[in-house]
Amino acid sequence: MRLTIEEAQKQVDQWIQTIGVRYFNELTNTAILMEEVGEVARIMARKYGEQSFKKSDEKVDLADEMADVMWVLICLANQTGIDLTEAFERNMAKKTKRDATRHKENTKL
Repeated sequence: MRLTIEEAQKQVDQWIQTIGVRYFNELTNTAILMEEVGEVARIMARKYGEQSFKKSDEKVDLADEMADVMWVLICLANQTGIDLTEAFERNMAKKTKRDATRHKENTKL
């Protein structure tokens, strides 16, 4: 059985309360989120883009960096009272309604 988004939010909160002591404030976590997204972007630019890896970048782990992004995003959701499952479901419904034919009619695709 896979972890649900709701379970991930609870697991992160439990970890913060028992091991992490407390959440960093929202502004700090936002800055950390940007840092983690930047690390994903760095890997993407080197692995799929035109930049090359430096010796210090040879052992990067894209999956781990993406998980770091999820971790901090979940922290921010927990801190701000956002149910990510509900938010994701609403967002999917919005995209489905808005883009029902948009991409199929896009001649660039």
